[in-house]
Amino acid sequence: MMKGHLIKKGDNPDITKERKTTTFCVNKMAEFIHEGADNVRRRQEILEYVERHPELGDKIPVEFMTREERIDRNAQRAVAMTDHADCIDGSDFFGEGMYYQTLVMGRDFHGMLLHYSMFLQCIQSQCTEEQLDKWLPLTVLRGIIGTYAQTELGHGTNLKKLETTATYDPKTQEFILNSPTISAAKWWPGGLGKTCNYAVVMAQLFINGENKGPHPFIVQLRDLDNHMPLPGVTIGDIGPKLGVNGADNGFLMFKNFRIPRENMLMKHAKVLPNGEYVPPRHSKLGYGTMVFTRSIMIRDQAFMLAAATVIATRYSAIRRQGEIIENEGEVQIMDYQTQQYRIFPQIARAFAFLLAASEIRDMYLNYMEKSQTSSDISLLGELHSLSCGLKAIISFETAQGIEQCRLSCGGHGYSDASGLPQLYTFAVGGCTYEGENIVMLLQVAKILMKTVKGIKDGTAKLASITEYLKRNSDSKSQFRDYRTTSGDVIINDFENIARNQIYSAYERFNDNLKHFTYEEAVNKTGIEMCKGTRLHVKLYLIKNFYSKIIGIKDDDVRKVITDLWKLYAFDMLSHSTGALKYNNYMDDKQIHNIKEGVCYYLNEIRPNAVGIVDSFHMSDRELHSVLGRRDGNVYENLIEWAKQSQLNRSEVLPTFKKYFEPMMKEGRSKI
Repeated sequence: MMKGHLIKKGDNPDITKERKTTTFCVNKMAEFIHEGADNVRRRQEILEYVERHPELGDKIPVEFMTREERIDRNAQRAVAMTDHADCIDGSDFFGEGMYYQTLVMGRDFHGMLLHYSMFLQCIQSQCTEEQLDKWLPLTVLRGIIGTYAQTELGHGTNLKKLETTATYDPKTQEFILNSPTISAAKWWPGGLGKTCNYAVVMAQLFINGENKGPHPFIVQLRDLDNHMPLPGVTIGDIGPKLGVNGADNGFLMFKNFRIPRENMLMKHAKVLPNGEYVPPRHSKLGYGTMVFTRSIMIRDQAFMLAAATVIATRYSAIRRQGEIIENEGEVQIMDYQTQQYRIFPQIARAFAFLLAASEIRDMYLNYMEKSQTSSDISLLGELHSLSCGLKAIISFETAQGIEQCRLSCGGHGYSDASGLPQLYTFAVGGCTYEGENIVMLLQVAKILMKTVKGIKDGTAKLASITEYLKRNSDSKSQFRDYRTTSGDVIINDFENIARNQIYSAYERFNDNLKHFTYEEAVNKTGIEMCKGTRLHVKLYLIKNFYSKIIGIKDDDVRKVITDLWKLYAFDMLSHSTGALKYNNYMDDKQIHNIKEGVCYYLNEIRPNAVGIVDSFHMSDRELHSVLGRRDGNVYENLIEWAKQSQLNRSEVLPTFKKYFEPMMKEGRSKI
């Protein structure tokens, strides 16, 4: 069933054996994952284009570079990447754009990353037509380099409490920007430190002493001739980080820095020359940029988890260690059930996350299309809530999943040669940037509490994602056997525990409201509310995954995807046994059967594991991993990788002559 393009002479025999025994067509599976044969074909065309142009590649692995060398490499590569951008459909940022950037830049940030994401998105979505005429050509044609500066040293997610101020001066028709405290310094924006000369800055708008709340302003930071910071601007790099050190994340402070009135982005809110403030027609219109960014994040996180599973699965196929049956030789470590349990649920999660990423992308694009002709923004609120919840769950579980994949590779997983440390440090940042995860969960929880109140009052307008909350909980599960129980029954069980937790949190929250303020009640109920949000989002993931199975036409592919969905579902249910047993909803026999189901589907997936991860259609260039190589020839290439270390350029290091040789001479002289 495997087409021969992944099987070549000289490959590791174990990985070839795995591919030859795959029971489904890998190309068909790839078409399901990437939403059509044309997209798979385009991925291959883009890869071949990139590999034909040496300026888009590395001579030495980035892991052997200093930070300065990495930033230099990323700057060169970012310019080359945009020079060659005609090789992709620039309008397809979610698909071809992200893929092309990963092939060229790897799993690292660079100085122009936010220029083409958040900065450009702000220009497109928050400028008036007159402002678009001025700023869009400069942005698209690379006449300026921009970033997005919202997060401050003292405030991140709490947008209302940002401290940077923009005070309107009607005499000069200018805004005066100030950072009144040290905690008001902008901190973290990508490319801000040394690369960007412009930024969209979020600042508290003051008119006649009245604070109108945070608004976006486009601000020039550096001289366009010599790149020096402008007077009144203090700017720099924030230093090394856990990961993504190829980017110059920066800090920024203002002191009485003036910008023209026209530099406030005024598509929604406006300040007229005389200082009159015109508010936006709806307070949620600013959500658009955040939803766009989180939609990209969700997709990127899903592909990072997928990449980690490719690496771990392929390595588990070629690594032999220990005997299961005495005197029959060492086995592939993927034959151990414990190894399967580490990796296979992560493969299932990657599928769930990729399918959710496609769904929220489509919802976002649908909203953007409708917003051109309609003032109805009801979908934006639902999108905001869903993107917050998915961002929190997917980024956390992606980081955890990558770590499980790293651990499954043993000591070699700790080496940068595996590609897993870089994946992890890149992915784990997503747990805090664009909204700290617990804060995101609480935002969704507040919406859920409001929804439950509306259901009880009879005033709720339910979206499809919350429709289940109005139904009564069943007293007893209909689950019988992991092989025969329908998907609808499994989903109903998960709806039941999610609904029960959310209503339980609501009752506690409502009790607290009788004695405390709203925010105090949220604080005292926060743990239970977050539990409810997690179950609510996971329910969405499991339902969305299940809904995609019915449309798969190829029987063999559908069988494997169904196995993955059942593993995903049973694994989640097996971690919620307390909730399932509440009020005797399930008995011990049913719980035991669910756990048996996990083991059963691990075993079902085992013969197809390498074929499944091959279906992610990830090249060696994209994986950037010796352990995850297509050919499985890991050990010889680990040696070749190590030879590239700068330390191996000389047999004796200066440090030996400087420190260790005198120490040993002194020690020997005393004998």
